[in-house]
Amino acid sequence: MILTWCILIPFAAGVLAWLLARRSATACRWISLLAPAASFGLALWAGAHGATQRPVPWIPDWGVSFSLAMDGVSLVMVLLTDFLSILAVAASWRGIQERVGFFHFNLMWVTAAITGGFLAMDLFLFYVFWEVMLVPLYFLIVLWGHERRVYAAIKFFIFTQASGLLMLVGILGLYFIHARVAGVYTFEYRELLNTPMSSSAALWLFLAFFAAFAVKLPAVPVHTWLPDAHSEAPTAGSVILAGLVLKVGAYGLLRFAVPLFPGAAAALSPYIMTLAVIGILYGALLAFGQRDLKRLVAYTSVSHMGFVLLGIFAWNATALNGVVAVMVAHGVSTGALFILVGQLYERVHTHDMNRMGGLWETAPRLGGFTLFFALASLGLPGTANFVGEFLVLLGTYRVSIALAAVGALGLVAAVIYALWIVQRVFHGPNRERWRFSDLTPRETAIAAVLVAAVLWLGLYPATLLRTVGPTLQQSLPNQREISPLELTPVESKAQRLDRAPGVGRERVMSAAAGRGGTP
Repeated sequence: MILTWCILIPFAAGVLAWLLARRSATACRWISLLAPAASFGLALWAGAHGATQRPVPWIPDWGVSFSLAMDGVSLVMVLLTDFLSILAVAASWRGIQERVGFFHFNLMWVTAAITGGFLAMDLFLFYVFWEVMLVPLYFLIVLWGHERRVYAAIKFFIFTQASGLLMLVGILGLYFIHARVAGVYTFEYRELLNTPMSSSAALWLFLAFFAAFAVKLPAVPVHTWLPDAHSEAPTAGSVILAGLVLKVGAYGLLRFAVPLFPGAAAALSPYIMTLAVIGILYGALLAFGQRDLKRLVAYTSVSHMGFVLLGIFAWNATALNGVVAVMVAHGVSTGALFILVGQLYERVHTHDMNRMGGLWETAPRLGGFTLFFALASLGLPGTANFVGEFLVLLGTYRVSIALAAVGALGLVAAVIYALWIVQRVFHGPNRERWRFSDLTPRETAIAAVLVAAVLWLGLYPATLLRTVGPTLQQSLPNQREISPLELTPVESKAQRLDRAPGVGRERVMSAAAGRGGTP
């Protein structure tokens, strides 16, 4: 039951915090701070001891089970979820003064739902967690957001709900196809792998899954909900959105979409990788054109998640290691930027960079931390982002030199928008004559923890890569085991198809050939 407790503890803490908020807002905050910390410890213990959980029948007549499992990738994602949830609570300690109990209930609720999504091995259960996380995010934006919060919340809900329904159609299609072939109705992921079906059926089902995950990622052109949601959400909501919700979309592609439909994924990979490169450059270009600081940081997420999409459909060990590294690095560094932007907003009550400038002299600690995370966001060597993006481009180079070269231009664009943040906000004349206090000890401690995480993952990435490497290697049964940093001769996609055994293209993209390749 240890994996179940990783989900139940945050949810129970949210209910308790809501009930106790009228008596003590401080107790409410401490409960919400300690709950993800306890879940973090349980996840670490489960990962270290290889804890497993036997599926429990939930709706046996429909073949639905409460099935959870943890491997290297899901362990890292659960730890990231709890880590950022702790920081989101800490960053909201003074900023949230209204409906404190309900705020922390929603924050813990979304933490529990995201954790469940990373652990679920039953497709129906995964869909339940997918839908559950939408409701608290909607409330976080619409109740504690900024001026256009209602518009942003409704747009976010429509985009994600509509795409989620497409995924439900895909799940049901796979469910009935498997039942027709095997004679058993089940939503169990490990049972549904390698379900025989026609290429046209696989293509349509893959597109249904891909639509949901692409919106959540988000990929261009279905990204337009993200800047509005980010710019209007409270600080904690932006941290959860950027650091965790986007990762659920990437995880869904990595865990479900490609492994369940390897042939369709292989057939569409050139087009999707091209779309990913467009997203890298388009997100960076739009970030540079923003005058709203929070929207600028939001568009950087579109660019960074383009690297994730590119690496997933390059589908080799180097690229997949880079994908997980980018997911973690983006969650930490962009989450840090949103926390710093929120702290600045509490002081100047605006996101308009045209009204800023010359703030370094007023708040040197705030400026110093912002400069560090801006450099981390552009992929400075020694930071976590560099490791992930370098591995993604290296893995993409083995598949397409042209796409790797164009994608690398995103690193150049990142330099422009990252330094643009620092120059516009902290340098130049202080035209508004801003005078305010620098970061408090609590705020400084939050930023320092995030700095340590970025440097640790950047200077010693083996901690992360050794954790996820075996799991990712299992998803590549037709490739020899390679080091994440190994350089190999470039080979064309046609050569890889010729080298692949069995059914050729169907096997090249196979994420789990046989049931031994799953958690």
